[in-house]
Amino acid sequence: MIESKPRPSFQHIYMHLAHALSARSTCSRLNVGTVITSTDYRKVLAIGYNGNAAGLPNKCDRREAGNCGCLHSEENAVINCDSPRAMEKHVFVTHLPCAQCAKRLINLGGVKRVYYENEYRLPESKELLTSVGIEVVQLPRAT
Repeated sequence: MIESKPRPSFQHIYMHLAHALSARSTCSRLNVGTVITSTDYRKVLAIGYNGNAAGLPNKCDRREAGNCGCLHSEENAVINCDSPRAMEKHVFVTHLPCAQCAKRLINLGGVKRVYYENEYRLPESKELLTSVGIEVVQLPRAT
């Protein structure tokens, strides 16, 4: 009998993609990547990573934590997502979203679950997301 090797979950595959995207980040403080998928994991709906706006220098505007001037990865993914609000979505982010990005994800519509791997220094987004019925799941790094 042929033995099959264990297959990674779609959740871990998309988190791996989010990490790969974070390598494109130009933020000097924290590199973050985001992937938005359909809930059956068959479609990638949008991607994002943090950095300055297109056409501006690929660097932070300031050194202040939380105010470096970079667009957040979730923000870029929301900008890039042209799927209808009614379409159900899952979001994969290397770090727990900040409160403002949580609000952007809420306004995107259709987000059912947010997966993240690393905690963020400010955790209030968990309460914001869950208050509107979006499940928040910390996904341990695949070995």
